Amino acid sequence: MESARRATAEDAPTIVELYREGLAELRPNRGGDLWSRREARPEPCDVDIAEHLVGAEDRLALLGLIDDAPVGYALARFEALHDGETLLVVSDLYVQPDARGVGVGEALMDQLVAAASDRGAVGIDSFVLPGDRHSKNFFEAHGLKARAILVHRSLVADPPEVD
Repeated sequence: MESARRATAEDAPTIVELYREGLAELRPNRGGDLWSRREARPEPCDVDIAEHLVGAEDRLALLGLIDDAPVGYALARFEALHDGETLLVVSDLYVQPDARGVGVGEALMDQLVAAASDRGAVGIDSFVLPGDRHSKNFFEAHGLKARAILVHRSLVADPPEVD
């Protein structure tokens, strides 16, 4: 049975492992190298993820499960806008490749939407790397649409190789 639940401090090692899997998957994609050096968590990421799980009111951490086995996670934060409204910003949403397409991502998104609605947020933001049609389609199926496009010009002839 696919489900999602609030993550606890005890889930930190599992989420760190899932985070690193997701990072390795995204890094080789178009835009992934620079994203991994700018927007992704710096290593060691353990402390940052553990701090996200301690229950601050502006943070949300979820664990996606099949039966009782963790196969995905989501991390988000509530951000205050200039006009006093709130936006839920999803920084991470990852499901292991073998567990995709069975409802784990949907369970995570359902809880994110419910949490945003409960807090009276005006919307939900996340990101998708260019060319990642699967993620774009997933978010669009849950009502998220592009509202900005980030453009970039590389000044490096050959991007660094990814390990």
